[in-house]
Amino acid sequence: MSATRTAPDYATAHIKLELLSDPIYLSGAREMVSAVSRRLGFDEVTCCQIALAVDEALANIICHGYNRRTDGKIWLYLWPGDGAPGSPTVRIVIEDEARQVDIEKIKSRDLKDVRPGGLGVHIIKEVMDEVVYEKRQKTGMRLTMAKSVCACDNNTGGHRDA
Repeated sequence: MSATRTAPDYATAHIKLELLSDPIYLSGAREMVSAVSRRLGFDEVTCCQIALAVDEALANIICHGYNRRTDGKIWLYLWPGDGAPGSPTVRIVIEDEARQVDIEKIKSRDLKDVRPGGLGVHIIKEVMDEVVYEKRQKTGMRLTMAKSVCACDNNTGGHRDA
């Protein structure tokens, strides 16, 4: 979770999406990520998990970063991985210009505290293989997520713990 990682090479991203921090656009981003994940070879359950992670990340940016302002900019970048045939991979980077947050404070609430909301970070970390939060150079945050399915996972629907 270091803030010293180098920024991704955005020029090589296969998909670049810029959207405003308006919740009306969440479903479109979710559907796009799910459809692309499906085309990359992920099974239906994993596609839904990846889309859910993206949705939770975007909702957190809108709610907590931009304090529900609908005019903030958010960028989503997607790269397919170069995994072995039948072993799809995807890398997704989401950036914003919202308020910067202390990386150490980005965590889920206690799961024993049963109430609505507050589980986005938990969901993201649970369904993605790699999750890195970092501050951008001048303003905003960057979230890098990756998901891959190794050949050993293919018989379990993409679940590592099945």
